[in-house]
Amino acid sequence: MPNLSILKHPVWLRVGTLLDGSSTQPLKNANLVYDTNQILFVGSASELPKAELLKAGQTAPDLELPNHTILPGLIEAHAHLFLEGGELDVDKRTAYLKQSPAELLSHALTRFNSLVRIGICAVRDAGDKDGVGLALARIYESDHTRVLPYLDSPGAAIHHRGRYGSFMADPLENHQSLEDCVSARIRAGADRIKLIPTGIINFQKGAVTTEPQMTSEEVQRLVRASRALRKQTFAHASGDKGIDRALDGSVDSVEHGFFVRDDQLARMRDENIAWVPTFAPVQAQVDHAERMRWDDNVVSNLKNILENHAASLVKAHSMGVKIIAGSDAGSYAVPHAAGLYYELELMERAGLPTLGVINSATGVPSERLAFKQKLGQIKPGYLPRFLLLQKSVLETVRDLSGPKTVIFDGHPHNGLMTSEASGL
Repeated sequence: MPNLSILKHPVWLRVGTLLDGSSTQPLKNANLVYDTNQILFVGSASELPKAELLKAGQTAPDLELPNHTILPGLIEAHAHLFLEGGELDVDKRTAYLKQSPAELLSHALTRFNSLVRIGICAVRDAGDKDGVGLALARIYESDHTRVLPYLDSPGAAIHHRGRYGSFMADPLENHQSLEDCVSARIRAGADRIKLIPTGIINFQKGAVTTEPQMTSEEVQRLVRASRALRKQTFAHASGDKGIDRALDGSVDSVEHGFFVRDDQLARMRDENIAWVPTFAPVQAQVDHAERMRWDDNVVSNLKNILENHAASLVKAHSMGVKIIAGSDAGSYAVPHAAGLYYELELMERAGLPTLGVINSATGVPSERLAFKQKLGQIKPGYLPRFLLLQKSVLETVRDLSGPKTVIFDGHPHNGLMTSEASGL
């Protein structure tokens, strides 16, 4: 990989291929100028940067990299940093959750510290009841001695007492009203509000067999209260009844969305509601079916669910739904960092075009999720956080997990996806 020295002046690169995170076509023979604060210039080979953006007297790039591809640092849009996704022993996972909040935070911080070198430059945490995600978000904001990915967190998700989600949520019943519940989350430091309107898939039945735990009116009130406080909402929702209620409430994104109907995809498109399909946790059940002791009937159900989900993803893309990549890292057999790379591969396998997959983990979340910082795109004014690879990556997203140089705030950080990294 190229040797990029510590920045004293803006750096001018010329690369063979530049993927800016939002365009539907790559930029070939691209010029890129950046310093430690921001990207200063992006242009084609015929579009040269102005002299005032460069070192005095500079007339040629600092590096010519005709065989390299540059793209934004990846955004993991659905991860539970408090959970240990790489642990496959179910009993050990149960024991892990019995640790104190301080112990959970210590483990999560170790994982968090390792993400940038592997190419993850931003994370939307998906909630925990012990304040781990909130603490990590504050560390990102305040501790500038570490190289950490951007992170925001909802804190505890919102659910009904006795229904799915108790391991990561605080129930509505602990508050006088739905609006008070949202206000309490904001006071605790939530960057956005996570809702759990539904249960989860019954793998033995191959369906969501429980009724949704929130009414449409409840979701609507929670979303209105959040928007009044200028916060986005995202909703765990699987099963078409529950997805209807999430859509009735006009959440900003639907997470998981298994068993989504075509008319619901059309609503998402028309109402600018993003979809985070999270293939990885269900695929993991197939990958580890023997360890999980799933019989042939369950494995068949899982495969049918994934096949239908893939068909819905292709339809969503053709319809213009905003698709955002999130692996549900922390879930069983979905390790942090490696889980996102696997999720991207699964989305590609499902039929999403490779550039669409890359955009789903860069520019689409950058544009839709209202992060506090400008990241996920290679455009002037955005943070200089991107990946440099000596491969095209347009043939397959699997190449993203190979050797790379991570440029973070202008400085190079070499990273490798290895067996060690996959156990984060």
